[in-house]
Amino acid sequence: MERILSTYRFLHQQLNNALLAEIAAAGFTSVEVFCAPHHFNYSNSQAVRELGDSLREHKLTLHSLHSPTERDLSPGRESGVPLSISEPERIRRLDAVDEIKRTLEVSEKVPCKYLIQHMGQGRQAADPRKLDAAFTSLENLSMFAKARGVTIALENTPSELGSPSVLHKFLVDTHLHDLKLCFDIGHAHLDEGVAPGFEAMRDHLVSSHIHDNHGDKDEHLLPFAGTIEWDAALRSFVDAPQTIAMVFEIKGQGATPPSLDEIRAAADQVEKKLATMQKGSKQHQG
Repeated sequence: MERILSTYRFLHQQLNNALLAEIAAAGFTSVEVFCAPHHFNYSNSQAVRELGDSLREHKLTLHSLHSPTERDLSPGRESGVPLSISEPERIRRLDAVDEIKRTLEVSEKVPCKYLIQHMGQGRQAADPRKLDAAFTSLENLSMFAKARGVTIALENTPSELGSPSVLHKFLVDTHLHDLKLCFDIGHAHLDEGVAPGFEAMRDHLVSSHIHDNHGDKDEHLLPFAGTIEWDAALRSFVDAPQTIAMVFEIKGQGATPPSLDEIRAAADQVEKKLATMQKGSKQHQG
């Protein structure tokens, strides 16, 4: 299992060389960078250059970029202006698309595999107008991403519009073959359930977000700290037809957010369970 950490854990501080050094020292070999200007200013050429230099210095790779979800989110503010590719209003939708293109331009200097993208923001219904808007946006963005060697992976979110079943149907109906999916296990636990959510998305999965919750709010806890049944969940990963990257996306808010050592310990536990299951599968096949 490749050790990948989302910088979401450190969203409320600036991503810099010292922080990436700590992530590497904790045993992670790759990162997913959450694109929020106060954390990582993706439109600033110097910030992009410094990211590339730091990744090389600490022998880290950039697995993925997480597309911005808001504009102008800054320390001390609860939220910014939502960015949504499914916005029916053309001007707002084009504004979101342009902002996401600025994110994708990071890959011209710092290569990465995936851009993780939400279909919409908040709890939204699967309105046909929103789905049409998302298709228009993603038809444009997927070509822009492909030209830069990046694959867009749609992430399931706790809403009808971003549910696993709707994402699966969207890919089938639109024939946007360059799009893939990212399975957020915590979001699935809040929505359709982990098992049915994974089954709906499994054939198109390339990446995942690993975290836990108690089934009522999006806590982004360490694995095994909530109510997800991890043995059953990890069995789905083992039985999947392709390797699915596992990105630990832990929240850093609260008085005592999980330390890198605690995240590493949880990753150790996940890796140990996966190894046992994989060994058992091979013995059964043999």
